[in-house]
Amino acid sequence: MLILRNIKLATMAPGATAYGLVESAALAIREGDIIWLGPESEMPTSMSVWPQEDLGGRLVTPALIDCHTHIVFGGNRAREFELRLKGASYEEVARAGGGILSTVTATRAASEDDLLASALPRVDALLAEGVSAIEIKSGYGLDIETELRMLRTARRIGKERPLRIRTSYLGAHAVPPEFKDRADAYIDETCRIALDRAAEEGLVDAVDGFCEGIAFTPAQIDRLFARATQLGLPVKLHAEQLSDLGGARLAATYGALSADHLEYLGADGIAAMSGAGAVAVLLPGAFYTLRETKLPPVQALRDAGVPIAIATDCNPGSSPLTSLLLTMNMACTLFRMTPEEALAGATRNAARALGIEDAGTLEVGKRADLAVWDVQEPAELAYRIGFNPLHRRYLQGRT
Repeated sequence: MLILRNIKLATMAPGATAYGLVESAALAIREGDIIWLGPESEMPTSMSVWPQEDLGGRLVTPALIDCHTHIVFGGNRAREFELRLKGASYEEVARAGGGILSTVTATRAASEDDLLASALPRVDALLAEGVSAIEIKSGYGLDIETELRMLRTARRIGKERPLRIRTSYLGAHAVPPEFKDRADAYIDETCRIALDRAAEEGLVDAVDGFCEGIAFTPAQIDRLFARATQLGLPVKLHAEQLSDLGGARLAATYGALSADHLEYLGADGIAAMSGAGAVAVLLPGAFYTLRETKLPPVQALRDAGVPIAIATDCNPGSSPLTSLLLTMNMACTLFRMTPEEALAGATRNAARALGIEDAGTLEVGKRADLAVWDVQEPAELAYRIGFNPLHRRYLQGRT
């Protein structure tokens, strides 16, 4: 049992306005869950004898959630960063054998211990910013054993560090060299088999894919998603990043948790996502790194009532980003989201994008996954650049 007192709460509860702010507040924790919160003057007298921590008027928000990462990988792609700055496009780099496939080579050569050792510093950077949950995708193996090795590594991270891990099987990330011009064969002979193996080992929480001209067609993704449905696994999709192939519409037909990137998302895709209750996960780090100019349709998503989440998309090529706070700033400066939308995107809507129902807001019955900040106003979290005001992080009520 614990009382956090002398705090300002940003509950981020659904339907709340102005961050759901509660001034001069307190919050009560028992067995890792929030059992009461509100103005400190209204705290039940029975709680006055509980252990208390005075947080000095600091802001308390839900702990942050990074709902789209590729944080487990081998090697790096700094050289490709140089090439893009000299004029090569992301698509040109990919078609020349770089991009995702260069990371595949490095990842296949890495052991599970190697992958863990390289991933943990990136994970630690996120934890230091108040992150309590991270989604981790496979997708840099593109063969059965390496895909499984990536997912096992992701599960180990959850044991090595105090945070929640959600895994996404992303075997349909790119066509590996050994299946060049045989994408259908890859889906049937490797991708779906690896998915079955991952499901048998309990390594996968959701199934993802990359629906794009340099990756897989909607028909190929459809076959993978059909298998995911048979296995009882939810789906999500990299969609409409470089063109509009109708990936978001396809994902919506499967009741997808989310569709991600979405710069080229059209009105029909937005309508489909709205009808399915899918979250739009925007990834300003990739937009920034690739120097894209086509903005995602933020206002149309707002108008359609589609929840908007944001994430780092931490990966070695298009978004080597390990700061969710910087992601919030980018969402505001690049995509014209409000600071409140950015915080909701990294808490409430990020939780929804992962199918997490017991976190992402400060409400009675939710887990006490909290971030305590040395700021006066919630907007400061998105306003500052390169500054981390985290004072303390709680995971189920423990620091």
